[in-house]
Amino acid sequence: MARIVRGGLIQAANPIPGDDDLPAIKKAMIDKHLPLIEAAGKQGVQVLCLQEIFYGPYFCPSQHSKWYTTAERIPDGPTTRLMMELAKQYGMVIIAPIYEEEMTGVYYNTAAVIDADGTYLGKYRKTHIPQVAGFYEKFFFRPGNLGYPVFQTAVGTIGVYICYDRHFPEGARALGLHGAEIVFNPSATVAGLSEYLWKLEQPAHAVANGYFVGAINRVGREEPWNIGEFYGQSYFVDPRGQFLTVGSRDQDELVVADLNMDMIREVRDLWQFYRDRRPDTYGDLVAP
Repeated sequence: MARIVRGGLIQAANPIPGDDDLPAIKKAMIDKHLPLIEAAGKQGVQVLCLQEIFYGPYFCPSQHSKWYTTAERIPDGPTTRLMMELAKQYGMVIIAPIYEEEMTGVYYNTAAVIDADGTYLGKYRKTHIPQVAGFYEKFFFRPGNLGYPVFQTAVGTIGVYICYDRHFPEGARALGLHGAEIVFNPSATVAGLSEYLWKLEQPAHAVANGYFVGAINRVGREEPWNIGEFYGQSYFVDPRGQFLTVGSRDQDELVVADLNMDMIREVRDLWQFYRDRRPDTYGDLVAP
């Protein structure tokens, strides 16, 4: 019998325009996610990933230090604890992207990984931090320092890569070498900048590394910055690079797909990319 894992992705728009009442914005976004997480539980989703820093707007066009107040400790902060309770309630692995405060003045763009029994397994910190117009992330985040961990969960081995990371094949390969079966990429990306790459790069990662990818993008336009349209279209892609499901462009949505995990072995036995690697020739890739 095939090993099937039901995966879910949540894409959602920020319900409160502006940037004045940060606690209200945070609460509203969490409240918006709760019925979508409940719907995932009712639909039998076994592993669920939320979008990049899911509990607020994408605040990185602002370069305003007040957003530091929305960061939380992981796993001791209230949002991680809430996600642990929900994971246990629904028997569902949850990947929760959160703005992390490691210590006062030190912040990361992070995803907490929680097992289906509510156990906190660990976290991934975004490694590649962009600094381009409208995406001033170096003001808000230190580069991740935890490498490319994978997490042994109730549904299999999970890896995480966050937004801008997806443009770098090296980390995607590292996750595969570490044993990832599903890699989730929670994102916040707008039309006119990277949309033409959205359905190109991550299917290529899935093929090159023989694993499933779940890619999540938020929806809507966010005031007061209006840097563009977050175009949704969250999706799952299989190890052959085929799309299993694609979300809408502009709706809050739970995107669900059944992942046949047996395909990983089938594809890797056909395309022997791991066997035929030549790491002895790749020294230039890590040259300073």
